[in-house]
Amino acid sequence: MRTSISEVSTRPVVAGRTGPPVSRDDDFISAVSIERLLERSRRPDPVRVRDIIAKSLSLKRLEPEETAVLLNVDDPALWDEIFAAAGGIKNRVYGPRVVTFAPLYCSSLCRNSCLYCSFRSENREVERRRLSAEEIARETRALTAEGHKRLIVVYGDHPSTGAEYMAETIRAIYETKTGNDEIRRVNVNAAPLTVEEYRLIKATGIGTYQVFQESYHRDTYRRVHPRGPKADYRWRLYALHRAQEAGIDDVAIGALFGLYDWRYEVMGLLLHAIELEMRFDGVGPHTISFPRLRPALNSPFDDHNPYAVSDEDFLRLIAVIRLSVPYTGMIITAREAPHIRRRGMLIGCTQTDASSRIRIGGYSEGVDVQRTDSQQFILGDERDLDDVIRELAGMGLVTSFCTAGYRCGRTGQTFMKLARSGAVRRFCMPNALLTFKEYLIDHASEETRREGERVIAERLRGIDEDVRPEVIGKLKETEDGRRDLRF
Repeated sequence: MRTSISEVSTRPVVAGRTGPPVSRDDDFISAVSIERLLERSRRPDPVRVRDIIAKSLSLKRLEPEETAVLLNVDDPALWDEIFAAAGGIKNRVYGPRVVTFAPLYCSSLCRNSCLYCSFRSENREVERRRLSAEEIARETRALTAEGHKRLIVVYGDHPSTGAEYMAETIRAIYETKTGNDEIRRVNVNAAPLTVEEYRLIKATGIGTYQVFQESYHRDTYRRVHPRGPKADYRWRLYALHRAQEAGIDDVAIGALFGLYDWRYEVMGLLLHAIELEMRFDGVGPHTISFPRLRPALNSPFDDHNPYAVSDEDFLRLIAVIRLSVPYTGMIITAREAPHIRRRGMLIGCTQTDASSRIRIGGYSEGVDVQRTDSQQFILGDERDLDDVIRELAGMGLVTSFCTAGYRCGRTGQTFMKLARSGAVRRFCMPNALLTFKEYLIDHASEETRREGERVIAERLRGIDEDVRPEVIGKLKETEDGRRDLRF
């Protein structure tokens, strides 16, 4: 049964909402327990490590003590085995495909004081804007003209960009269509809401709702969020419990790596996933994200940050997350440089963004140079969608614009059952091929089209024989002008 969250909402924190005390350490995240497990698992036995890898390969979620063992591996040969297993699991569950999307920043207004963010309230040097519904429509047209079908909308935490504004902007996106160009699914990255506010957002037809805890380490969380609603650790920690209670059964978690020890944060992500599964009938996070700290205007974090995560450790944490929760989607973003994104997609990542602009109005206003005074942080990859897709095709990967799962009811428990069994690719690969074909016809450059058609022909051979004729038929219908065909 789903557990009510009323027992963790007992103290007034901000006008109009309630939340439990910040100081308690009896939640599902316990610093003492995490640190004890990590310490106890030092210098792991290679036999034990291989047993854990074998469990992951059977698509069973790891226990915290097992993940702690992987996090303490220091043998390069064992890491090679972990990387190989992570890539194999990703392909078994999701197939050789990558889902793509773009972020749409709707506002830079914020009342929080996050030390790592350009949009924090004290920063007087950053441009502040809130897009109107008309401006949102212009941004959407610019994105769909490039070929995007999926967006994630991003908002600051401010009274003027609450649930009603979110609902207005989401409706504006869905209503904006030009010929075959349209957004078919909007995911949301926004501040925690009340149950009633989540219900309002759900009614607009969203996909996934993301709330990243940023850091699961309480002292670090308190230090980097000194003021504002976000200072309440537990209000944020239980945000997705409230979303699930409101009926949003696709939720997503993440941590910002570079704020505290990366091994601790990986443990926090796993414990969060386990908590959601236990409370909500096996429905854990649809995706897990692991953004790395990036330069931001007037941020105190710099190259001397003791918790900065190296490229090598970043790839390791991706692989460990893939083994820890083998059936969950994983997102690597344009925060990362192209070579890191390539590696990440080979060892477990299932989604990525492309042609991202994170300044307010950045898609429709013709500004493609990053500006520190008008965006949240500095991106590591500025390539456009066509360039990213061509690279993925060169790697043998199909770019998927698919949104069929959301619209066919493959969310929540249904999605989790398919993913845990490895059967999700049976639906997702055919749909990926169909949406990829749409992109190649409607938007791709000639070079990308050639690469993409080669990959489609190659991946068709891997489609189950009982489905392949229908896929071929739908691909032909797509060539003849039909759109939005799906399984």
